[in-house]
Amino acid sequence: MSRIDVTNPLLPEASPCKTRAGLFLFVIHGVAPSSESLTFSFRGSIMFRIGLFLALSLTANIVSAQQWAEKMFSERSVDFGTVARAGKVEHQFVINNLYKDDVHIASVRSSCGCTQPRISKDTLKSHEQGAIIAAFNTRAFSGQHGATVTVTIDRPQYAEITLNVKGYIRTDIVLDPSQVNFGSVAEGEASAKKIRIQYAGRNDWKITGANSISPYLTADVKEISRSAGRATYELEVQLKEGAPAGYLQNQLLLTTNDRRGTKFPVNVEGLIVSELTVSPTTLMLGTVPPGQKVTKQLVVKGAKPFKIIEIRCDNEAFTFQPSQESKNLHLVPVSFEAGEATGKINQKIEIVTDLGGQKTATLSAIGQISAPLAGN
Repeated sequence: MSRIDVTNPLLPEASPCKTRAGLFLFVIHGVAPSSESLTFSFRGSIMFRIGLFLALSLTANIVSAQQWAEKMFSERSVDFGTVARAGKVEHQFVINNLYKDDVHIASVRSSCGCTQPRISKDTLKSHEQGAIIAAFNTRAFSGQHGATVTVTIDRPQYAEITLNVKGYIRTDIVLDPSQVNFGSVAEGEASAKKIRIQYAGRNDWKITGANSISPYLTADVKEISRSAGRATYELEVQLKEGAPAGYLQNQLLLTTNDRRGTKFPVNVEGLIVSELTVSPTTLMLGTVPPGQKVTKQLVVKGAKPFKIIEIRCDNEAFTFQPSQESKNLHLVPVSFEAGEATGKINQKIEIVTDLGGQKTATLSAIGQISAPLAGN
């Protein structure tokens, strides 16, 4: 048999890596090295094979764990573009637990003080969503900046995921206050807020428009002062009556006559308080063995006293025990009895009340019917 030269040209001729490389070919490809290259003992050969196997297994497990964690993020980078100094600029990296086990986010850290990360919820149950919120520090930094945010997960497996953030912070535009914040607004009501935009630079600088992608927001901007290269504008934002209940998180894009970077965002936030709310909006049933029963509780709140007329659910495995009284707060026990068939649970539940127009609240119940493992 002709000898196969497996010597690494970067290593000295007498290096033991030469003979180990021969063994590697034998282990992986079944190609036998020459007898003179097999200078190590039989015991050394066995130990090397074990070590090689463990190293390859460890590498595969690390890659597998990383991919497992990365799949939970719908995106892993954001470019804020050009933003104003002192403006509130944030992005939510949504994380969705796709697995049966709870996911625990141990920590987040940033490579740069220009980005301050935080965790919206550190423990996510099966199919539950959370977010890593990256806030751009537009008060302390200016110019082009970027950061790597490292997310550490310690359960059910260890993994580190990196998220990337970048943007350009202008020094010549300042927002006061940092965003348009409507606070809490009752559903069906209109509201308006104002902020000031200050500029220092060119004598002919102007804001030429303000645009919103939301059908529930309109904006009007007007110049209120100008002197020696400085200009002040007032931005008024109107929230329309038909805005849906829930958190309002949006942006306005203001257009200028700059030669480059002609647009910059203004953050808009608020909470549209519904006349009727239910908590949780997603009822987590967990894993239920066939034939077993699990009971949870719903909290239904109203702006004024109300009765629950009906609870609609087209799955007979669910039973409800609503109160017949008229009150602002209802605690509703919900029971689910699993059948013999295993599989996922994903059920829509609708609570109908006597509030104007028979106001309803909707939620989803999710879980899994699964037989316990043998021996448990």
